[in-house]
Amino acid sequence: MSGAGPSGPGGRSRGGKVRVKTARKRTPQSAAWLERHLNDPYVAAAKAQGYRSRAAFKLKELDEQFGLLAGVDRVVDLGAAPGGWCQVVKQKRPKARVVGMDLLAIEPLAGVDLFQKDITDDDSEALILSVLGGPADLVMSDMAANTVGHKQTDHLRTMGLIEVGLDMATRLLRPGGSFLAKVLAGGGDGQLTALLKRHFTTVKHVKPPASRKGSSEWYVVAQGFKATQQPVE
Repeated sequence: MSGAGPSGPGGRSRGGKVRVKTARKRTPQSAAWLERHLNDPYVAAAKAQGYRSRAAFKLKELDEQFGLLAGVDRVVDLGAAPGGWCQVVKQKRPKARVVGMDLLAIEPLAGVDLFQKDITDDDSEALILSVLGGPADLVMSDMAANTVGHKQTDHLRTMGLIEVGLDMATRLLRPGGSFLAKVLAGGGDGQLTALLKRHFTTVKHVKPPASRKGSSEWYVVAQGFKATQQPVE
């Protein structure tokens, strides 16, 4: 008989890995997701270091590679919930003005202006600019549409959100500013890249180590905003 007993929603194997059982109202797919989540070292590290989500490490890794947070004073986080990216910005740039916006409520975070609001509302851009006190150095978007289970539909819906974020970024950024957004691998990536290249001097696609290997998510890092260009049509 093993000395390891059940823990939480499942039990631990002899190697210490959490095994999740399919329970009532829990599908095999949700059980598999929960098992991956509970055994994710980034989840454990986020909890240990006080970050609100494992996504904090994605931004830290992208910053190390591209210097996204170097010298920034004004930052916008679209789809900010639960606030992990905002935490990293304030850790790296304590004096920076940071505005986060999401449809979901976000627990208050010291030094960050958080709004539960749709970014497509007519007054959202004006609100962000008024709180920032000037144009942004960096606009970040970790937004993704709620999935419906159809890969192509889910991809198109998320790509639509990215274009909305880019459209906003073209009106919020200072010349030379940067745009960071989560994208999903699939059709239409070429069109997005072409659109980004119209507005930024460099555009890179990258999958940071903190992104799950089996995930279709990538991140686009666009730097050197060409302020003379017109907003996205």
